[in-house]
Amino acid sequence: MPALHFRFRPRYRGVAWVAIAIGAAVLVRAAIVGATGLVWASGAAGVALGILYLLSPTWRMTVAVDDDALEVARAGERRFRLPWADVVRVIASPSTHTCFVDGGAPDRSLLVPGDGAPAPYAIEGRDQLFAAIVARVPAGRLVEVDLLERHRDLDR
Repeated sequence: MPALHFRFRPRYRGVAWVAIAIGAAVLVRAAIVGATGLVWASGAAGVALGILYLLSPTWRMTVAVDDDALEVARAGERRFRLPWADVVRVIASPSTHTCFVDGGAPDRSLLVPGDGAPAPYAIEGRDQLFAAIVARVPAGRLVEVDLLERHRDLDR
């Protein structure tokens, strides 16, 4: 079966756009009333931070799943490849479609954030990614829980 690909996406796009809009409004108001440097700096900071968040290199990351492994890459450069046989465990919440793939070390692990999961990113097609991971991980290494937040043993 060919590999399935899923992109990381900014989870707080709305917050970034609000920061840009408020920053722009502050800049316009500063121009109209002739405000001081601090006001200009505040407006510019809002615009800049919103734009930097939306242009973050994190959003160029992808997760690929095939029958042999899970792979995370950024801009085509492999960050890690985790064969299914090397997965320590997968802690999965079927009700929220959230799962944590434990690769044995933080730099070889992945959180797939579902509904309500505390993560700074989202993953396009996360329900499909969740299903693909759960279907491929060896059955003895799959731990199903109601909510990952209640499972305190994520780091072992």
